[in-house]
Amino acid sequence: MGDVLAGIHATWEFDSDSMLIRFERGIRTPKLLTALGERRIPHEALADVTLTQGKRGTVVLHAVPRAGADPLMEAAAGQLKEGCDPYRLVLPAEREVLAEYYADELRARVRAGTGAAESADRFLVAPPQGPLHFKAYDGKASFDGTQVAFRWFWTGASSAKWKVGDQSFPVASLSGVEWRSPDVFDGHLRLLRRDAATEEGKPGQPDQDPAAVVFGLGYGPVHESLPFAAAVLAAVRSGVPAVASERDRIPVEAGGGAGRREPADIAERIRHLGDLHRAGLVTDEEFNAKKAELLAEL
Repeated sequence: MGDVLAGIHATWEFDSDSMLIRFERGIRTPKLLTALGERRIPHEALADVTLTQGKRGTVVLHAVPRAGADPLMEAAAGQLKEGCDPYRLVLPAEREVLAEYYADELRARVRAGTGAAESADRFLVAPPQGPLHFKAYDGKASFDGTQVAFRWFWTGASSAKWKVGDQSFPVASLSGVEWRSPDVFDGHLRLLRRDAATEEGKPGQPDQDPAAVVFGLGYGPVHESLPFAAAVLAAVRSGVPAVASERDRIPVEAGGGAGRREPADIAERIRHLGDLHRAGLVTDEEFNAKKAELLAEL
């Protein structure tokens, strides 16, 4: 097709076997779309294309992804708000005829492929690129492509998490992720471990589970935590051959005790502590005592 269709917040560029979605940068563009930047969507990753009436004199062109084709949508599990759906292109109503033409053209290409209505057996859309990190309410999560690390915040983490210490999970030790939007009451990111079936009991509440971080109060926003979850999920599904044993899942700092931290990590924790101090959630005495304790770890 080789054409370009510009809409509100995004532009679709059509190629013979895929389309490139470029998201605009601007204060009105949903932060998730801005964070994604652009995405290449192969035609084989789509199940259908629809055109419907939108709000306030608009029409919506929607490329419907196949189940299992996009790690971002798999991690989201239907929790994205309509305006954050990266497969929607909103256009002024006067461009409906043009939008209908592109919908028909793209739909024909999608249906010409095999298995469009079936679930994909592998991810066909590239995941967000790492390394990735974000601040949750009770800790900082980071992912370097091979392992996920959780470093607990002194002021947010539960005593259960402090007891086991900071955690590091090799991708090979995971079977998936569970993302619950920060827009709901119990928002969190939980790592699903392959050895969970052999451990006693079931995972507890996210605030007590050392394989989970919790959201809230501006921590773990969608545009940071969802791409993170998608990247981890894609790495897990990519076919890491070996499953790490329990002894490979070593706490970064078992029990919050021995081991020297990186200066950047100490600085990050002090900044977080300062934010809580300025907000009146930590007293002067608590702030000074904890700051001295962190500086002593350098």
